[in-house]
Amino acid sequence: MQSRLPILVFALVMAAIPFIPGMPPFWIVLLDNIGLSALVAMGLVLLTGVGGLTSFGQAAFVGFGAYTTALLTTAYGLSPWLTLPLSLLISGLLAVLLGLVTVRLSGHYLPLGTLAWGLGLFYLFSKLEFLGRNDGISAIPPLSIGSFKMLSPGSIYFAIWVAVTLSALLTMNLLDSRTGRAIRALRRGHVAAEAFGVHTPRAKLLVFIHAAVLAGLSGWLYAHLQRAVNPTPFGAQAGIEYLFIAVVGGAGYVWGGVLGAAIVVILKEVLQSYLPLIVPGSGQVETIVFGIMLVALLQLAPGGVWPWLMSFLPERSGGRKPDTSLKLEQRPRASGQSSILLQVEKARKQFGGVVAVNNVSFDVQAREIVALIGPNGAGKSTTFNLITGVLSATSGSISVLGRKVDRAPPQEIVKLGISRTFQHVKLVPDMTVLENVAIGAHLRGHSGPLSSMLRLDRADEAKLLAEAARQIERVGLAEQMHQLAGSLSLGQQRIVEIARALCVDPMLLLLDEPAAGLRHMEKQQLAKLLRDLRDGGMSVLLVEHDMGFVMNLADRIVVLDFGTKIAEGTPATIKTNPEVIKAYLGVAA
Repeated sequence: MQSRLPILVFALVMAAIPFIPGMPPFWIVLLDNIGLSALVAMGLVLLTGVGGLTSFGQAAFVGFGAYTTALLTTAYGLSPWLTLPLSLLISGLLAVLLGLVTVRLSGHYLPLGTLAWGLGLFYLFSKLEFLGRNDGISAIPPLSIGSFKMLSPGSIYFAIWVAVTLSALLTMNLLDSRTGRAIRALRRGHVAAEAFGVHTPRAKLLVFIHAAVLAGLSGWLYAHLQRAVNPTPFGAQAGIEYLFIAVVGGAGYVWGGVLGAAIVVILKEVLQSYLPLIVPGSGQVETIVFGIMLVALLQLAPGGVWPWLMSFLPERSGGRKPDTSLKLEQRPRASGQSSILLQVEKARKQFGGVVAVNNVSFDVQAREIVALIGPNGAGKSTTFNLITGVLSATSGSISVLGRKVDRAPPQEIVKLGISRTFQHVKLVPDMTVLENVAIGAHLRGHSGPLSSMLRLDRADEAKLLAEAARQIERVGLAEQMHQLAGSLSLGQQRIVEIARALCVDPMLLLLDEPAAGLRHMEKQQLAKLLRDLRDGGMSVLLVEHDMGFVMNLADRIVVLDFGTKIAEGTPATIKTNPEVIKAYLGVAA
């Protein structure tokens, strides 16, 4: 849980600045511009730095907010305060329309897509008659409270920085929640997030809307600061500059957005004011020097200035342990071994002319540990992906408790009590072990983004973190609970993945090479844990190459070779099976 003391200190400092004796009015103007840029950059922190969605088009949403209030106050006489919710609503609705298309793009197509509609909207602003074409809209009324009119940069200063402070608080609240963890998981790819019930298109659209609304708020304030709007500040160059601000400050940090805005705005102003005195007669020199200085700054602090500055502060001690007496509702456990949890019947997966899984059939019963083994390339991980919905079977069927799931998405399969780990570890390295494990309990929480931002989710959040803490203690990593996941060894990261999977409260646990990277004693502890899970009513399906580990643990073994099942039986039977020996050793015994 993040301390709110820095926000209070920040708010008090910003409130005191205008009252400093001898404060030049020009610096208040600069601070106003910094605040407006910081609002847009904070949205980009969530969108790009946290959610991993690069956008060059945020200036267009600033334009939506500015033009909405400009039009409604000048043409229809509405109060500026009444246009605030309308400006935010217009920005949000247009973000939904653009986001439904944009967030489904990936790779370089995503930033190119945002650049394309950013350019298009800029030209639209300059061509629409009711928006004043290139001349824009002027004579916008100022913000006012009673008879007090905010006509000067100093009088609107407080409105701007109250908006910045509240936006920072709400954004930090959102990140420190169930929804925030889902957003932070997006940057590592959609597969792991979806395996625990995160609806990734919805999560991406949420951060897209949040960033657009903050940009719209900036535009609303900008219109009433300048009291005139035209298309110039809402073009592609401004969109690129906003993204650059977020990167310079630290794209994964809310306060990095504020710091980045201060650095870029002040640096530009200083260069534009003083560089012509040193190098007269060349209007583009400041742009060149500005670019060189920012590149040099990023060389010094490649992750952004904010995390670079924070690295000089002493490391904070570990966080407070959650109250593990709080409980989430658990699904009922199987009482015996008679019921079949998972049934795979003639499952086949073909990639073009390559058959990765060839008509494989097996089942997993209640309270049973089943091992899926075979040489590299045998189709084991592909079979896992078919079971968990990452891939759809070409033919055949897969059923969980009699319900067919071979065409179901991962979010539906995890609801049935199927959870998994991955062959290649998929944790968020800059989140703590506790936060990573809590992602596994995503579907067991109910609070949404609005309740998270308003801090109404604390009871729900306490239960989710308590469950995560219990599973971390269960797997023996209590001392690492508040460490960053990226700082752990590979073996420990695999154990963290198991704890995350256990947070689902699964009936069936799928483990992809869980013993890889573990030492002998750690493997013994893992084997004991899996036996305890089985005795407690959970079933386990595991892929593993350590034959000693498998033979001493599994109740039943299924052997694949080149995507085809070649044997199935008890460990004692598999040990002496000629086909298995041939597959592993290349010769018959």
